[in-house]
Amino acid sequence: MPPASSPRKIPLESPRRLDYTSLHDEVTEQAVHDILSITKALSDETRVRALLSLKDGELCLCQIIEVLGLAPSTVSKHMNVLQQARLVERRKRGKWCFYRLADSKDGPAAKRALAWVVAELRDSPTIARDAERIRKVRKQDLEKLSACYRA
Repeated sequence: MPPASSPRKIPLESPRRLDYTSLHDEVTEQAVHDILSITKALSDETRVRALLSLKDGELCLCQIIEVLGLAPSTVSKHMNVLQQARLVERRKRGKWCFYRLADSKDGPAAKRALAWVVAELRDSPTIARDAERIRKVRKQDLEKLSACYRA
């Protein structure tokens, strides 16, 4: 009988180091920042409502405040988060601050995120109520609408 052969040893390779360079080439630091900013912005119901209030056009901050029914400082902070995520753009005209959805060329990830949110929430009763409030608020005079916020 031939001698029993010893089990064949398979050399173990040392764990391979991951090559993060190729990952970095595909996903830039800016893209990671954009994704984190967008997900943070969309993680709050009030910010989503504020964002969707702009889907039919620009609104003054006082109009957004009226639609959301929150304190001016709270709404302002929410709008800043949306702006930092490049989901909205802000412009000033005199004492007024106006917000609109960001231009898609500046943030393609933001455009895709917005399209997703609009599609997912198209049947939301809350968003429908907000849309009705927006229609009424658009008809109001900005001076009268914002008078209580400037007192």
